[in-house]
Parts: sequence; C-alpha cells; structure tokens
Amino acid sequence: MSGDRPTLPPVRLHPDAELARAALAAPLLARAVRLARWAGPETRVGAGGELVEEQLGAAAEALGLADDEDGEAYAGEAWRVAVDTGLVAVHDPEADDEGEPAGEGTVTAGDTLPLVTSGSPQDVLALWLDGLETVFADATAPVLDDIDDLVGENGDIDFEALDWDPEAEAEFLDGVLGNLYLLTVSEDGAGDGPVPLPALAASMIVPDDMGEPTDDVLEQVSQAMMRLDDQFRVLEPMGLVEYRPVDEALLVEAADGDVRGDASSQGVEGAAGADGADGADGTAAFGDDDLDVERYGMVRLTPLGLYGVRSRLLEAGVDAPAVGDLADRGADTLLAALGRFPGAAARAETEQWLARRENLPAARELLAAAKGTDAGSPLRRLHCQQALALMGAEAEPAVREVLDDPELGGLARVWLAERGAADVPPPPEAMVFWLAVDTIAAQLDAEGGDLSELQELVEGLTGQHSGFFDEAWRVEHPATPEVLEAMGRLHRDKQLAKDARKAAFKARSRAGA
Repeated sequence: MSGDRPTLPPVRLHPDAELARAALAAPLLARAVRLARWAGPETRVGAGGELVEEQLGAAAEALGLADDEDGEAYAGEAWRVAVDTGLVAVHDPEADDEGEPAGEGTVTAGDTLPLVTSGSPQDVLALWLDGLETVFADATAPVLDDIDDLVGENGDIDFEALDWDPEAEAEFLDGVLGNLYLLTVSEDGAGDGPVPLPALAASMIVPDDMGEPTDDVLEQVSQAMMRLDDQFRVLEPMGLVEYRPVDEALLVEAADGDVRGDASSQGVEGAAGADGADGADGTAAFGDDDLDVERYGMVRLTPLGLYGVRSRLLEAGVDAPAVGDLADRGADTLLAALGRFPGAAARAETEQWLARRENLPAARELLAAAKGTDAGSPLRRLHCQQALALMGAEAEPAVREVLDDPELGGLARVWLAERGAADVPPPPEAMVFWLAVDTIAAQLDAEGGDLSELQELVEGLTGQHSGFFDEAWRVEHPATPEVLEAMGRLHRDKQLAKDARKAAFKARSRAGA
C-alpha cells in the first residue's frame, strides 16, 4: 500500500474482545487450531513444513471434511496457517551422513496455541493477523491452471513463464482492499453495505478523468474482476470479507468465447463508467434498474476485516485513524484533528474524549484550545462549540469566564442562550459581526460542508442585519476578505452579491494598508 495516500476518515472499530471472538470463529483459523490440537508426535511433515500427502486424509477427517472432495485441500490450507502462526512447531528432519535431510520432519504444539484459550484479545488478534498474512500470500499466488506446461525437465516450476509479478499482485490487492476500506468508512460511501465487484475493479483501473471507457479498459476491468473473484473466495474463510461470488453462468459465458462476457457488456461497463466512490455503493454504477448487480459479485468488509485492513494500512505508513484514538490526547490535538473528520465520526470522537473527563475542566481546556487567529482557528472554534453542546450545566462557569473574550465571547453567549441561562449580557455589535465572519470561515473550511446550508446561513445573516456589508468589511478577523468573497459567490440576490464583492475589495485594501 502506498504511504503517500491522504489521511483516511476514522473507522469505528468494534471492541477488541468482540473482534477476538470473531477471529477465533473464522473458519480457516478455527480449522488451523483444530489441526494444531490434532497433531502429535506421529504427524509427519515435508521439508517445507507441509503435511505429507499420506497425512492429508487424516487431517481432513480431523476437520470433519473427509467426505468433501476438497477436504484435503482445505486441510492443507489450514495446516499452512497453523505453521505460519506458530500454532504448531515444525522440527526439521535429521540429516544423513552427507548432510542431506534424511526424511520427514515432525511437529509439536507451538508457542501460540495456549493463547487461543488463555491469551488476551490483543494476543488473539495478533495471531489472526499472522494468519491473514498467509492467506493474503495465497490469494496473490499465481493461478496454475496449466501447471504441466510450466514444469521443466528437472521437475521445477518455471515461474518466469507465468508472467507473474508478486509485488505487483500484492500491491493491486492491497489497493483494492484500501478502496473497499475507504468506501466503508466514508460517510457518502457504501458503509456496511456490499460493494459490486465490477465497481471495485473499475475503481483500480479506470482513470478518474476518463469519460466513456474504451474496450481495452473494459477488458482489463473484466479480467481484474475475475481475478478478484478468486481472491475474495480465498480471503473469505479468514473472516476478512463477506463475499457473494460471481454467478457461475457468467463465467461459462466468458469461457465460451465472449472475452468480456455479459459481465462486461452490462455490469462492468456500467461500473467502469461511474465515478469510483459514487458507483461503488451499487447504485450509481449501474444505471439499469433491472440489472441484477449481485450476479457480478458483491463484497463487504466484516468488522474484523476493517480491523485487519486498517492494520495493514498502518504498517504501510498510511494515516488510518480510529474513533477513540484521541481520547487521551489534549484538547488542542482533538480540535485540530476533528477538522478532518466527517460529522458522525467527529461527534463520536468528541463523546469518547469527554467521557474520560469532568465537564468543567474539559470545557476550560476546550475553550483555551479554541483561541487563536491562525487559519485553522475558526474550525477549532466550531468543533469546540459542538463539543460544548454535548456538555451539561457543569460547564457553565467555564463558559461565563470567556464572555468578555473577543474570540470566544460570541460563542459563549450562544451556548448560554441555547440553555436558557439567565443574565446573559447582550453582545457588542463588533462581536456579532466577528462571530458571523468566524462562523462562515469555519463552514468554508469544514470538509464535506453542505453548500445549501452555507447558502442559507449567508442569506440569513444578511436578512437579519440590514446594511451587513457596510460594516462587515471593517471586522478585525483574518478571514474577512475570503468570507466576503464567498458570500458574493453564494448569495442568490444579485445586488447583495455585488455588495459582498465590493466589501471584500475594501477588506483586502484595508488589510494591505
């Protein structure tokens, strides 16, 4: 995963104990644990730690898969996870007189096996993440459909003939999981809902500035979709995703000669022609309401999957915050960070921060952190006001202490008035105009702000104060020129919009004088 990706929206993770239970219930890890308990001194492994072929049947039987035609394959997969996570310890075979391995190795219980029952939730999650690495490697391994054609005279596989780039494969799947993560945590994304597989594949291949995708691009999307279908089938048993595979009928159609198949002509083309974020919720990407998008594969990250992908993002150096990360930090750090949070996540983070503090000292800390005339200060004050709105009457003494503060006095009066407090002094006119400019500046800086709400705010201010722009250009606020210019763009009254632009010019001239 690329480390230069911008900061992601914060994710709401489930409690560690709940995630640990989900990890132990993941079919693949559960099978690995069962095999670790089944293995004993008589269990034999090859030079690479894999179960010898003669033992696969017994392993499948131990898993209750003896009657499954893929039972031995499932057993081999679970054994690899058991070895890689340390649930079993592999002991190499003794060497013969010439220093070569004399035969098969043996196994004993591994150091991590006791953690399954006596470890902390964090121990279990660390175990699961190790298993995820194994499964991820399996998912990005080459598909050996024609393996006989790749075996050389010495019996080794010619990997160069596969045209397989392991780093590129891993980077692509990481990118897909990163996009799925972003769509899950973004307020305007898919949320907890599934994402159509063609839209997810298109998000990795179709350039953002491409209008109608070309046939070549559609073919690439279709090929990526088929590869992702295989990969999500591998990842699902580890509990990372819930996946509804591509309809087998579509695969038959593609195998019969239609390279892109019906999936490309309708589903893929619809997804590839849509914006990656807008289309990935399964609506905008498919304009035909009669199209059954589920035929083309649907995938969603589980709560455990969110935890797993976030862990991979953090390891790659990506800023992937989680709600609650700031609970032990100072108010200055909290208010600075909330400017990057969507509304619901900002409220959740603030609630967790407040839950660890008493109201009165918390209010004083927030108000102190909200002061300033730097570019980020209006947004800090907005989030301070929203935090104070979550507090009770215990915060009132701290709010009254800043009534005479030129930067916080207006905010304080609003808070007191909303609670019906007595003895709220009327604000000086200069404070009213300063608060108006500060409020609009904060809304302009807020990510994902609602333009219609801001427009109503602008028009409401000018409606309440006749001659607003005659006074507003004199406001001693560093954002006054930018705010007045924005009001000129947003106001639907042409004359008032013109007045706003004139006031902005005066404010700039005054600031430069």
